[in-house]
Amino acid sequence: MKTLLASVGAVGILAAALAVPATPAAAQGKTLTLCWAAWDPANALVELSKDFTAQSGIEMKFEFVPWPNFADRMLNELNSKGQLCDLLIGDSQWLGGSAENGHYVKLNEFFEAENISMDDFLPATVYAYSTWPKGQPEYWALPAMGDALGWTYRKDWFENPEIAAEFKEKHGRDLAPPKTWDELKEIAEFFQGREIDGKTVYGAAIFTERGSEGITMGVTASLYSHGFAYDDPAGSYKMDGVVNSADAVAGLEAYKALFDCCTPPGYTNSYMQEGLDAFKSGQVAMQMNWFAFFPGLYKDEQVGGDKIGFFVNPGQKVEASTLGGQGISVVSYSQNRDEALQYIKWFATADVQKKWWSLGGYSCHRAVLEDPGFADTAPFAANFLNAMGNVKDFWQEPAYADLLLAMQKRTHDYIVAGQGTAQEALDALVADWTETFEEEGKM
Repeated sequence: MKTLLASVGAVGILAAALAVPATPAAAQGKTLTLCWAAWDPANALVELSKDFTAQSGIEMKFEFVPWPNFADRMLNELNSKGQLCDLLIGDSQWLGGSAENGHYVKLNEFFEAENISMDDFLPATVYAYSTWPKGQPEYWALPAMGDALGWTYRKDWFENPEIAAEFKEKHGRDLAPPKTWDELKEIAEFFQGREIDGKTVYGAAIFTERGSEGITMGVTASLYSHGFAYDDPAGSYKMDGVVNSADAVAGLEAYKALFDCCTPPGYTNSYMQEGLDAFKSGQVAMQMNWFAFFPGLYKDEQVGGDKIGFFVNPGQKVEASTLGGQGISVVSYSQNRDEALQYIKWFATADVQKKWWSLGGYSCHRAVLEDPGFADTAPFAANFLNAMGNVKDFWQEPAYADLLLAMQKRTHDYIVAGQGTAQEALDALVADWTETFEEEGKM
């Protein structure tokens, strides 16, 4: 999940040399504060961290901020060199600014000294959650919470004999989770306005929120699957003909078509919670949302259990999923750096990562994800593993906030407000992003 509202300011100095982590005896009486968003995985981390306190003698406090306010609250804390957070589970897009502005401790020396290998974590998560510059072996976080955009569907509706027979007669194929965006729209249209159990239902809940990051996180699920890329690999920051390519136009048009045909009435500014509400209340046949919410949905008394099914983001031209999730970093302004590093060392171990998954956190550790029995540990586990193998992420540049706000505006204006064409929206986005990178001195 990204929820990005503010830019990381150019403040602070580079982190000082790393000290040797405190021993348990020396740690008695110490307290660490870990900052994150307020959601179900955070509750699981509270439970998990009790083991750390028992082993180390270090007490844990937690500062959990609701998602709509999380980015502003935490980035303001970093920009002001605040000492509230010793550890921060922050979004992947904060890495560029937080590394360049000295907000996070660089972890390479610590990892080497403690024999913590990034090879133990899924490569896509190391790339996304830990490295800056991207793909370089310079680490500013440990992969903490793997996440991607996936889908839930009303399995009981799909398996209803009358509904299934009607769909097959109409479309000549079985009613099953869609493999492509074309199939997704076809199924959504089939359910749109249908009466089930005396209630009018709708095709799909998708992200349309404009204020923070919602519509960008949603529309990229279609863009990526249609072959969208951010820039030309052969020419850094060369975006014309890439961001606004024919594939990108097709992806944007597909998302608007789904919005126009098959969403609930008034669904014009919706994100995570609105999608959850629509699904839990029985309004929609399908819902896009983050895998992080799926354990709670599966346990829901109204729509969980045998009533719910899960599927990975449909492909179209390629298989791809929008990246969510976060890494855990040591804040450079912390007065408890040694103890914070001790927590990182503890959290990186395979046994802790296995328990993290069992409690409802999404481990990035290969000992968990590559275990032969992993797919059987939860009804959404196989889809999660599939998604994490083909995730794509938004810009992680220090100027990401300006880049994000431009995409929010251009896509919302086209998809929801109905202004112009997809080609015009993407052409304008290229111009916006080019201006930002020129101001950054990167073009």
